[in-house]
Amino acid sequence: MNATQEKLFFELRQTKEEIEYSLKNKQVKNWFTTILEEELSDTITAIRKLENGKFGQCEISGEFLSADLLNMIPTLKSQRDSEYLESYFKKSIYHS
Repeated sequence: MNATQEKLFFELRQTKEEIEYSLKNKQVKNWFTTILEEELSDTITAIRKLENGKFGQCEISGEFLSADLLNMIPTLKSQRDSEYLESYFKKSIYHS
């Protein structure tokens, strides 16, 4: 692993621990519990990919995903998933 991946690996493990702690101490299961469980699953998957050298590969095509996208969303699984992100971007009111 290079230095960037080591940093990311540390951050993912820390995120995993924080989510596990939140789930363990949650009194009532609700809609947010489901979101936390899904995020935990995605985080564990990203950690495994880092461990086995498959981090950054699209799960559909096998091609590598954009490093910029992975820095923003290290749990990204496929190029198709990244296309859904466009609906969350802030749209400019000015036309180019």
